[in-house]
Amino acid sequence: MELLHFVVSFVATVCFAMLFNVPRRQYVFCGFTGAVGWMCYRILITAVSVPAASLAATMALAALSRVFAVKRKAPITVFLLSGIFPLVPGAGIYNTAYAFFMDDNAMAVYHGVETLKCAVAIALGIALVLSIPYRRRAKQA
Repeated sequence: MELLHFVVSFVATVCFAMLFNVPRRQYVFCGFTGAVGWMCYRILITAVSVPAASLAATMALAALSRVFAVKRKAPITVFLLSGIFPLVPGAGIYNTAYAFFMDDNAMAVYHGVETLKCAVAIALGIALVLSIPYRRRAKQA
């Protein structure tokens, strides 16, 4: 079952990368970044809350995006924006809107706060990883 999640998140991330006109040579790395982030989320969701799992998964994929950006000589946004796609709380946004329009204010607030926590966790995870200074190696003569 976990392999299926890995493959589906990989394919979804690659499709999202295609939508954003990412260079073809980066598709596999974008897909791998998204799949790693999703698998981290899936593994952690059994042990911690949804926002905490989102934070940890975002930190993992931001770190991987940073590594790929350096190794592949591409902007980090190529990997980060594509890779974050599986973690975006779309279902939470939908559930918030649905409860709001069905006049179930308690559920709308519940889903809205949970979605906001996930969004903040994603933003915080990216900010934490990207705020770590990157030390370049000195070129040898």
